[in-house]
Amino acid sequence: MNERIWTAGLVIIGDEILSGRTHDKNIAQIATWLQVQGIRLGEVRVVADDQDRIIDAVNTLRTAYDYLFTTGGIGPTHDDITVDAVAQALGVGVIVHPEARAILERYYADKGGLNEGRLRMARVPDGAQLIPNRMSGAPGIKIGNVFLMAGVPHITAGMLDALTGTLEGGAPLLTETIGSWVAESEVADLLREAEKAHDGCQIGSYPFFREGKVGANFVIRSTSADALASCTDTLCEGLGERGWDFTPGGI
Repeated sequence: MNERIWTAGLVIIGDEILSGRTHDKNIAQIATWLQVQGIRLGEVRVVADDQDRIIDAVNTLRTAYDYLFTTGGIGPTHDDITVDAVAQALGVGVIVHPEARAILERYYADKGGLNEGRLRMARVPDGAQLIPNRMSGAPGIKIGNVFLMAGVPHITAGMLDALTGTLEGGAPLLTETIGSWVAESEVADLLREAEKAHDGCQIGSYPFFREGKVGANFVIRSTSADALASCTDTLCEGLGERGWDFTPGGI
């Protein structure tokens, strides 16, 4: 019987991402963190600061996956509308969370105190819990299977750290990489046969062009260390038998 695979979706929210003014760094760090938790990132959507589009993305992905993460739109300005959109998607109201307000009062006590903008960061969908934020005071938010996090990568990282070990997941996905100066089309059948012969393994092929010649890195993935090792050995043997040099760890 196959082990349960836990999955997550991710919604990146912000006009600045779509315009190119800001380069997103959260996809990679969230995907990496999820892998360690035994959760597969299945889909990423990037949406504008538009309430209807956020609602649509949230409702689609929170039902399609075990968990949904969002980044962006929980700050102090008028265009930070993620809380309102998620509340509407879930059919609940928005409240000022008393613990969040207390956290912000303490954080801003020597920084001019709370104002209307800063108080916006204490607003949460009714029924939500908080995700600690040791970096800038304003907490993240979790409600049901939805997790709202900051868009600033180092603050997102801190929120992920606070969530570490709290979400149910499966076995972490293990990987091995083999690199070779070979066109992937010449070994496509070998890749297909090696994957087919090893249940629970997937092989991804990533071609490149360097130093005037083509090559590819082959990434083997599995939750089983034994299956991963066996598939890796099979692939290396197949490359060797065909006369292709290969480099464990990739090129």
